[in-house]
Amino acid sequence: MTLLRPLGQADSRLDVYARLTDHQLRNKLEPQKGVLIAESPYVIDVALRSGLAPLSMLTDESRLGAAERLASHLPADFPVFVLSAEEARDLTGYNVNRGPLMAFRRPIPPSPGAVLAGARRVAVLEGLVDVSNVGAVFRSAAALGVDAILVAPDCADPFTRRAVRVSMGTVFQVPWARCGGTWPQDALDLLHGQGFCCAALALREDAIPLDDPLLAGEDKLALFFGTEGTGLRQKTIAGCDRTVIIPMAHGVDSLNVAASSAVVFWELCRRGRR
Repeated sequence: MTLLRPLGQADSRLDVYARLTDHQLRNKLEPQKGVLIAESPYVIDVALRSGLAPLSMLTDESRLGAAERLASHLPADFPVFVLSAEEARDLTGYNVNRGPLMAFRRPIPPSPGAVLAGARRVAVLEGLVDVSNVGAVFRSAAALGVDAILVAPDCADPFTRRAVRVSMGTVFQVPWARCGGTWPQDALDLLHGQGFCCAALALREDAIPLDDPLLAGEDKLALFFGTEGTGLRQKTIAGCDRTVIIPMAHGVDSLNVAASSAVVFWELCRRGRR
């Protein structure tokens, strides 16, 4: 690796760490030029092992040892920008206390049809705007046996810095795709066409409990989770084959989507954990 001292805060080589928004990093017009940021040695290591192409690294002086270990297998000219802790905080706008940051070329997600190939348990995320919740759902999905994730057009980007960090890098491990076309009809048609039973997590009088044997007995099951506030759209619920609730006590009617998804995955994705 090559240690570099930036030429002040305005050094354009640092733009990806400070001055480009998540939308700009995504680069929708030219996806092959998109960039994402991985934060902390663990997440960076997962990204490297997952085959992502690294572009540069930013570290403060106190974590130079961790940066050197991460870059030990990278080319000798791989750029590592070194700042003081204060300079790193001023540049990024937050305390960089989880270790180095590494910029990677953003992978281009596969098509929805491709991620469904061979899948038996799929999570579908509609309208989630909190990137922390998106990251948490991915982490639970990876741990509890979900085969793939589909995200609706209005769902937050799983490759934003915070989603990547909260997921502990599992956004690089669980196959996922963003749905296009007319939502939710095109996604429902695709899932039904590939033999999936579509189940909406929603508070409805006709909903069946999560532990109903009918659900566990489904060979291919797509689990729909809605936005943190209002839940799934009525059109989405109507297009699903079943509506499902998590039985609860003490008058509690719902859980945060990060918690509810983990409960659902634990109950219905056992085959993926064998």
